[in-house]
Amino acid sequence: MVKFGDDISEDLHQQVFSFSNQLLQQSFNGIKNVHPGYNSVLVTFDKNISSDTVLEKVQQYWGEFQEQKQEKYNRVEIPVLYGAKYGPDLDRVCEYTGLSSDEVIKRHTAGNYLVYFIGFSPGFPYIGGMDETLATPRLDTPRKKVPLGSVAVANNQTGIYPIESPGGWNLIGRTPLPIFNINDPENSLVDIGDKLHFCSISQDEFYQMKGK
Repeated sequence: MVKFGDDISEDLHQQVFSFSNQLLQQSFNGIKNVHPGYNSVLVTFDKNISSDTVLEKVQQYWGEFQEQKQEKYNRVEIPVLYGAKYGPDLDRVCEYTGLSSDEVIKRHTAGNYLVYFIGFSPGFPYIGGMDETLATPRLDTPRKKVPLGSVAVANNQTGIYPIESPGGWNLIGRTPLPIFNINDPENSLVDIGDKLHFCSISQDEFYQMKGK
């Protein structure tokens, strides 16, 4: 585990992003995966290679590491149908925050969002930049099945479920867009470093987009 700090910030994200790319570009036999986080990078390696060898290599890369500013990133608009059966926990967020549903939607769509990393399940984006007034605890009992495309809130984070899976986040809406390509992950709609914007759509628009 390589730690860059303890906070969640765009500056630390930039260091994580740069170092992860360096590890991926200069990787050696034995490294199984590189896992970026909010402020750290976890390196997993084959059990047949010694941890000392991995540590030596990672320290070498660290010594050569120079932060490279991310010049290019994608701006992705995520259309969302909020509330009702598409966002069954919107009322829970309203009750916890004391805001009306219209105000929750207004504040959620006003955020400047950054995808810090992909994790938890394949393609799940951890997204920073949500209005702190929308922060709501996770559900006491997670759902066994969360529909694909669900847009959710947990504590001070927001996220999008890329596949149907169990989950305990508060579901406030759903996007008709497939954000993760399981057959070609590198060409998914949403990836680490992307800037996102959520926009509210109607039910008719939802089904029109879903039908494309």
